[in-house]
Amino acid sequence: MSITSLDGKRFAEMVLKGANSLSANAKYVDALNVFPVPDGDTGTNMNLSMTSGAKEVRNNVQEHIGKVGSALAKGLLMGARGNSGVILSQLFRGFAKAIETKPFISSEEFAKAFEAGVETAYKAVMKPVEGTILTVAKDAAKGAVQSAKVNEDIIKVMEDTLKEAKASLNRTPDLLPVLKEVGVVDSGGQGLVFVYEGFLAELKGEEVQGTPASHATMDEMVNAEHHKSVQGHMNTEDIEFGYCTEFMVKFEEDKLSKNPFSEEAFRNHLSGFGDSLLVVSDEEIVKVHIHSEQPGECLTYGQNFGSLIKIKVDNMRQQHEAIVGETHTPLKEAGIAAPKEKEDFGVVSVAMGSGISDLFKSIGAKSVIEGGQTMNPSTEDIVQAIRETNARTVIILPNNKNIIMAAQQAAEVAEDKVIVIPSKTVPQGMSALLAFNPAVSPEDNEANMTEALGHVKTGQITYAVRDTQIEGLDIATGDFMGIEEGKIIVKNQDKLQAAKDLLTSMIDEDSEILTVIYGEETSKEEVDQLLAFCEETFEDVEIEVHNGKQPLYSFIFSIE
Repeated sequence: MSITSLDGKRFAEMVLKGANSLSANAKYVDALNVFPVPDGDTGTNMNLSMTSGAKEVRNNVQEHIGKVGSALAKGLLMGARGNSGVILSQLFRGFAKAIETKPFISSEEFAKAFEAGVETAYKAVMKPVEGTILTVAKDAAKGAVQSAKVNEDIIKVMEDTLKEAKASLNRTPDLLPVLKEVGVVDSGGQGLVFVYEGFLAELKGEEVQGTPASHATMDEMVNAEHHKSVQGHMNTEDIEFGYCTEFMVKFEEDKLSKNPFSEEAFRNHLSGFGDSLLVVSDEEIVKVHIHSEQPGECLTYGQNFGSLIKIKVDNMRQQHEAIVGETHTPLKEAGIAAPKEKEDFGVVSVAMGSGISDLFKSIGAKSVIEGGQTMNPSTEDIVQAIRETNARTVIILPNNKNIIMAAQQAAEVAEDKVIVIPSKTVPQGMSALLAFNPAVSPEDNEANMTEALGHVKTGQITYAVRDTQIEGLDIATGDFMGIEEGKIIVKNQDKLQAAKDLLTSMIDEDSEILTVIYGEETSKEEVDQLLAFCEETFEDVEIEVHNGKQPLYSFIFSIE
């Protein structure tokens, strides 16, 4: 059997099987993280991102491969989580752009689409690191292009693409020393290989070994993650618009002749019905997400342009009560909310732990998105926060290196002016926020806040989830590790001793202020013992203490 022409329906099946392959192996990808802390989220992030893309493809299966590719790119974009998910979305964004006008593609066009995806992904990364998913994608695309020069059979080209991807994956430890030190391959590259394995299995009419995930299960995962990221930091009475309304309109020519469709006009009209509005359209459909008190009015308006499909309306007040056990508050009377005057600035911060969230709000953040090392907010989560901030200029503090790219991508999608300050840690985010001045221009704030990132040192105490050897240290499961600026400095079986050793290493004669943020699993007695040590050892350093209530990290230290 050979395939010399690939259409949209066949490509859609490849996408679905690729998503299933990744889903079945997501936990394995998580386990490949080279950093031996409970941040095994590469597989989770890629899985949720690919699931979002696959879901959009399922809603847009058609013969035209270019349109199916556009649907995949759109779904991936809006569901992208973490660096790995964002890079995956960019790979297929470039792929889709290369085939967007084509009803079907040849083996040569198939290979060039992979190549275009690599170019787009590399452009999206400020400082590309070889030995990662980028390298695997690049080498696989080169294999595809070489194969297509002598093969018209798309199956053969996909075989060679996967072969080069696997070979490149096996080489990642030679390019990224930390991988070799720990004895693993790159987790993002492994995730991409699983996707490509699904592609090839579909082309050959085979099953991918160990692919248990159904589409319903994947949808449940996306919904669960959405609620986790939104519900944890609000009260039921704070929900102004109570119905999470999602629907799609399939355009109909007779209705469009009477009501020509304009995405901007459509969006502006719906904005009067609520907030958290997201409108994405192509030639055949428009997809809507809105929080509203009048979901029926939204649906009725959509019918002016076509037929309604994929309708979902959730009562968020009832959902929130079920999650947090709060008392139900009555629905507000129906009516269109009056538009609120936009403020000049609004700061959106990402944080994990209610204490840290309160801390950011106390020093000026208007909105805090729940997220962090093991739960990266998606592009859509950040876009919604930008909209809800209702400011002319929105400043985002990601506070985690894995969230920076998603924040930058949200900035591109958002309609407002958005500035991303590339804060990698909570202390960096706090330092940047303290440098914010609403009286100066957006450009000056960006410069001042970015400069402030370098005024603080970050230390963290967490624990290892498996035995490993990294950066010259033999680390056993359960050991507490002291991390300075992302590098493991000390390890000890005793939490307090690890904290003392880390602070001794970090604090020098130039240090003036130590801020201690303790986590949800740290006792008051442990905090008091550490403070006594600090007061005795670092007499000239001013000490501040906050209960961050953060998971995973027993202590977070900020040193200025």
